[in-house]
Amino acid sequence: MISAVTQVAASNPVVLIDGRSGAGKSSLARMLVARWPLTGRVQLIALDSLYPGWDGLEAGVETAREQILVPHARGLIGVWQRWDWQLDQPAEAHAVDPSLPLIVEGAGLLTPSTARLGDIRLWLESPVVSRRHRALTRDGDTYRPHWERWARQEQRHVEEDDPMGLATHVFRVP
Repeated sequence: MISAVTQVAASNPVVLIDGRSGAGKSSLARMLVARWPLTGRVQLIALDSLYPGWDGLEAGVETAREQILVPHARGLIGVWQRWDWQLDQPAEAHAVDPSLPLIVEGAGLLTPSTARLGDIRLWLESPVVSRRHRALTRDGDTYRPHWERWARQEQRHVEEDDPMGLATHVFRVP
């Protein structure tokens, strides 16, 4: 994966990481930031900070496309607002520097409209039993009542967008 970053002929490559809940997207993103092979810092944005609630997978991805990925591709500063899950409303704003590399991770991220904005596109595939265990161990009772609701949105994404087919790299996570 690190070699793929160095092979991109840009000082500000964009890495998109998709996979269903519990597949290991956040862990992979943090590892990639820690081992980033280019000089300078890299920006990391998790779609968990953008989804507007438990029914917001598609809306969160569209927000990432419009407010983060498109401006970055055009060399413009992007600005997005964090979603406050407890207050169920937008919170503080964050800027995205187009001169810096960017990693965006989250379920639903690889779509035909976002894929063309990513230099490296990753899909993480993992069995449902493993994913569910990891996700509920991580988020516990906060997530448990919403697992099926979120899984239906992920399934719709997989069926409609074929994220595995849009990926430049596919990783199978046990």
